[in-house]
Formats: sequence, structure tokens, C-alpha cells
Amino acid sequence: MNENKPTATNSADTMSQAISAEQVAEYLTQHPDFFTGNEFLLEKLYVPHQRGNTVSLVERQTSLLRQKNRELHDYLGDMIGVARENDIQFSKTKKMILALLDADTLDDVAVAIDESLCQDFNSDTTAIVLFGEQPEEQNNLRVLSRDAAAAIDGLVDLPQTRCGNLTELQNQFLFQEQAFKVKSAAAVPIVKGETLGLLAIGSFDAAYFQSNQGTLFLDYIGQALSRVVSPMLQDRKA
Repeated sequence: MNENKPTATNSADTMSQAISAEQVAEYLTQHPDFFTGNEFLLEKLYVPHQRGNTVSLVERQTSLLRQKNRELHDYLGDMIGVARENDIQFSKTKKMILALLDADTLDDVAVAIDESLCQDFNSDTTAIVLFGEQPEEQNNLRVLSRDAAAAIDGLVDLPQTRCGNLTELQNQFLFQEQAFKVKSAAAVPIVKGETLGLLAIGSFDAAYFQSNQGTLFLDYIGQALSRVVSPMLQDRKA
């Protein structure tokens, strides 16, 4: 008898050594229908669980599907929430624009802006400073010359919307008696060809306006204001 003749056990060991885990994984990847007709194998395969025990592959797949379903459900919930919030934002913005279009005077404009931003957008105080030849001051509106506006150094020709903290002098000039309460603010340039003025929005919450926040909505307000107040300022010159 040939003692070197391989036994069945030796053949199995040799085969198991010849096939690596990577090869098995590659084969199953290339043949995703392998378990079709071989379903019995699924119940014999076990996957270690994080808690230390083992579960069958079928149970593991079911668990993963449930987890993905929960994640998808949460994602859809977030998307619905964003869509709902956008609808609310659009409705409030529409209300503001319509109020601006109905304004007949600069004071009407200032009142419309203040009511919208404070009542609908949870701001605490507003101020509109416009540059013109006929000084005027009513409520949160001031019309003054550029020279007089030098007190708000750095904001007269503001190139873009600024959010965060203003200087103490700027706060005092813009928000006057409310200045000591304002902890964060936004300064929005009102521009149409040239700088017509600025809209200042103050909050008593230090975290309400941040220097790194997006300004798309505030820029939109500034653009809407510029189109409304520009002809009104022209009429004051006539």
C-alpha cells in the first residue's frame, strides 16, 4: 500500500488551504444568485454579533434591512421637515414682500420691515438708515446725509451683508436705546446702482446671528428693499 496516497481528509484540507477568504468573497460577489437553490446554506452561516453571540445570516440580513429602513424613515422625516420649514419661510417672505409693495412712504416701509422681521422671523429690533438730502427720523427709520452716517464707520458702503457682532459705536448709532440689549446683529446693504443705505437687524440672543452663517435670505430682503425705496428717495429730491 502506498503510504503517501492522499486520504479524503487530506484532500479536503488541501482544498481549504487552496481557497482563500478573498476568493470566496470574490466568487460570491460575481455570482450574487449563488444562494438561489442553496438556501439551506443561509441558515448554516453565522455572523458574529457586536454583543458577542452569533446570529444566522438570514437574521443578520433582516436586522440590516430593518436598520436601513429606520435610517431611510429618519431621512425622509428630515426631508419633510425641511420642506415644511421652507413652505413656512416662503409664506412669511411673501407676506413681507406684499407689505413692502403696499407701502406708500418710507415710514410705511420701515414699519413693514420691523413687523415682519420681529413678528415672523423672531428678530428683536430693526433699523433702516437711508442716505438722502432731507434728514428725517421716525421710529426705526432715519434718513441722513452720508457725512452724518460717518458714525457707522465701515457700514456706509458695506460691500456685502455682515452678520455677527457690531462695534459698540455701530450698535449705539443703529439701535439707539436698544443698543445695550443687542448681542448679535446683521447689517444688510441696500444697493441699487449705488449704496442707498442699510438695514440693521438686532437680536438679544448672541447666537442668533453668526459670522459664518449664510446670508441668501438677508440679501434677498436687501434687494427687495432697494427696489422699493429707490423711487421714494428720488421723489424726495424732486
